This record gives sequence, structure tokens and C-alpha cells, in this order.
Amino acid sequence: MSITLEADFCIEAVEEALARHGAPELFNTDQGSQFTSTGFIKVLAARKIKISMDGKGAWRDNVFVERLRRTIKYEEVYLRAYASVAEARVGIGRYLGFYNSRRPHSSLDGRTPDQAYFNKPIRDAAAA
Repeated sequence: MSITLEADFCIEAVEEALARHGAPELFNTDQGSQFTSTGFIKVLAARKIKISMDGKGAWRDNVFVERLRRTIKYEEVYLRAYASVAEARVGIGRYLGFYNSRRPHSSLDGRTPDQAYFNKPIRDAAAA
């Protein structure tokens, strides 16, 4: 999570993702200044990752991320009064752990994303 439009945060995030999960064939972003920056493009180009950018105003390309953002806002952010950005990062990080490992999703037949995509058992709420 970043509170600026600087590219450094996005570069660090993509480098961490590539280190953890390897390089995909294709990387899709919108046309935000972070993703069109020379530094961000260099990270992908150095690994020969093809770059795909959504067209201007292509709202359909972001619909899943926007739906996730809405869920995070209504189920976490609007229910808290964060005192700082650091506190917000911790709270949202905790919520995303819950969202992926313990929150059932109707679109996944009542399973969590961890169960549906990684075949992980549901975590006990007391253990979290």
C-alpha cells in the first residue's frame, strides 16, 4: 500500500512478487504513471516479460480489483479509525489474510481462495 503515485513502491512490489513467484509470460497493468515509468518497465524488460496495458478508460479491465477494493473498504477500512498509515497497513494486511484463508466466497462455492486455488485447509479462527 502506498499513499503516493511514486513508482518506487510498485517497483519494489513487482520485484518481490517476481522473487517469490517467478516471472510470468505477460504482465498487465493500467496506464498509471507508476507502471509507465522507466524504472518499472526496466524491471519487466530485464526478465523478458511481455507488457500489456489497459486502454484508456477500459473500466472492465479493473472490475475485479475494484470489487476487491470495495470489499476491503466496507468490511475493514470504514469500520476502523486508523491513526496512521502504518496502522492502516497492518489492519488491511490482517484483513487480506482473513479474506484469503478464512472468509468463504460464494463465487468459490463457499470455499476460501486458499482452498480453491492452493488446496489449503481452512485456518481455525482461533489460530489466526
